[in-house]
Amino acid sequence: MAVQIEPFFDNDSNTFSYVVTDSHSGDCAVIDPVLDFDYAAGRTATDSAEKIVHWIEQHGLRLCWILETHVHADHLSAARFLQQRCGGRIGIGSQITQVQQVFAEAFNAQPSFQCDGSQFDQLFGDGDTLTLGELVIAVLYTPGHTPACVSYQVDDAVFVGDTLFMPDYGTARCDFPGGNAAQLYASVQRLLALPESTRLFMCHDYKAPGRDSFSYETTVGAQKAANVHIRSGVTEAAFVQMRQARDATLAVPRLLLPSVQINMRAGQMPEPEANGRVYLKVPLNLF
Repeated sequence: MAVQIEPFFDNDSNTFSYVVTDSHSGDCAVIDPVLDFDYAAGRTATDSAEKIVHWIEQHGLRLCWILETHVHADHLSAARFLQQRCGGRIGIGSQITQVQQVFAEAFNAQPSFQCDGSQFDQLFGDGDTLTLGELVIAVLYTPGHTPACVSYQVDDAVFVGDTLFMPDYGTARCDFPGGNAAQLYASVQRLLALPESTRLFMCHDYKAPGRDSFSYETTVGAQKAANVHIRSGVTEAAFVQMRQARDATLAVPRLLLPSVQINMRAGQMPEPEANGRVYLKVPLNLF
């Protein structure tokens, strides 16, 4: 096959990143890269991203795209670091502006911070396509977890971000600002309308009870048959009721506040203050 997919797993945030390569040209894209972050020490590191850089260099690839499925709330993005090391353009769904508006106000980031998505090189709308050598990557708008979520389809593979988890773990929460369980249901139905052999690549895995290893790949057919939240036959009303009740029991993600500040800037740190240091804000009692 022309498309080659190499997963990279960050154990701290349970995140899978991917290098997607056109084997004919050596052009590649990185999807959802992770910047390591020690919250207690306020220290960033690039160990996870360096593994991706090493892979790209070792195989003589050319990084063309760094693609985010959404503004992550559980890890910092290494998009800017990868761009500085290897080049490429950073892309995300066009509804990023909605997320920026909410959190720019929460962090009092305006007027210096622009809520127009200009921190990214490319904003994608539903149905947009981008080229990767001889491959074509199609953008599918799949909101619900956040209003800016997109999935990326290349050949028979779809990178679904947080829209779905492995069948034995279910679906993503919808209680972040702009999240909507009914929208997530519709987005999942769009994905499940693809051919049953279509491969689905997860952004996260947490090892469901009874499973001893992490998993990142499944199929449309497997999701339709066995997803514990949204398999075939589950109605929208039943899903929304389940999702809202479950979300009400979930804690705020450990890295939500630092990650959103970085990720809505395409992986760029806030501007240093007068003493030359960079600071992240912790708004009290926001949630």
